[in-house]
Amino acid sequence: MDFTLSNEQKMVQRTIRDFVRKELMPLEPDVLRNEREGRPGVSPELAKELQEKAKRLGFWGINTPEEYGGANLGSMMTALLLMELGRTFVPFSFGGTADNILYFGNEEQKERYLIPTIEGERRSCFALTEPGAGSDAGNIRMAAVKDGDEYILNGEKIFITNGNEADFAMVFAWTDKTKGPHEGITCFLVDRAMGWRSEPIQTMGEWGPASLVFEDVRVPAENILGPIGGGLRLAFQWIGNARWVIPARGIGIAERVLQMAIDHANSRVTFGKPIADRQAIQWMIADSAVEIEATKWITLRAAWMLDQGLDNRHQASLSKLYGANMANQVVDRALQIHGGMGYTKELPLERWYREVRLFRIFDGTDEIQRYIIARNLLKGHVKVGELMD
Repeated sequence: MDFTLSNEQKMVQRTIRDFVRKELMPLEPDVLRNEREGRPGVSPELAKELQEKAKRLGFWGINTPEEYGGANLGSMMTALLLMELGRTFVPFSFGGTADNILYFGNEEQKERYLIPTIEGERRSCFALTEPGAGSDAGNIRMAAVKDGDEYILNGEKIFITNGNEADFAMVFAWTDKTKGPHEGITCFLVDRAMGWRSEPIQTMGEWGPASLVFEDVRVPAENILGPIGGGLRLAFQWIGNARWVIPARGIGIAERVLQMAIDHANSRVTFGKPIADRQAIQWMIADSAVEIEATKWITLRAAWMLDQGLDNRHQASLSKLYGANMANQVVDRALQIHGGMGYTKELPLERWYREVRLFRIFDGTDEIQRYIIARNLLKGHVKVGELMD
């Protein structure tokens, strides 16, 4: 067993850490000010400029196959990159990527949707969740009624990331309710120009999801992604691929705020001593360090399994459940160590506090992860100790 990063992984990790420190962290005061004044933290123009800088460093299409112009660095490297990006709250993502299920498109669909998305010319959103169907994806109600060579879509999607900015959506709707969700739900590629509209949803954090409204939106049959009735399988592949991504980012956040807590504990003096000398503070720091380290290896293993072609769904749920709660606990402790200042908007801790609370909800709630983990064990799908064989 060798836990050492390869020379390539070390080099990439150092390069990204330098990029975050030199290009992103200096923007943090401006981002906080913009967000508090109701503006986007980073303008579209600046976001594009930052992506171009990253592209010149070779970071474009991190996990995109080389045949589409990507670096194809794999899931392990993606996890390491997300840990580094998590060290700042400046909204940034590397360009040159597309949703994994877009690769299931036919050649014409790839030309119209996949390649322009990879090149940054188009922007997508994943539209599954509805007001009455979150974790219970099979309970969606949106219908797609066939009319000649078209399907007519009616319904509403909610809490859709990038829904306000996207020019096309991957939309899941019933095409045959007699077959059940695993054979009756189909995925459609639906351009905004076809008639759907988005409405912003206000949240306690800076995540700005949307509600998507479909009223008699006509979609050509040629825009079906994958097989008819195979939509839910595509949806679960998209969701399952993303679950370990959340704790990976949470690790970066937790490491940054833990260092802030350590620095403050060493400099803040009460009753003649630094609060770092107080056992209550020491225990919060120690517990945070242990939980971060545990999350790191659970998450990296989930990414490694995916790279090896192994079924990582159980491990991804372990990572999502433990990592989402870890991030919340570490940020809460860091805020507590900072006392009253941690609660103010002078420091970014309250922003992180609001941001990480979402980690326990989206892409599968804590309760859903516990259900999946317990079901796998109770049904014998995964046996105790099996992951260590």
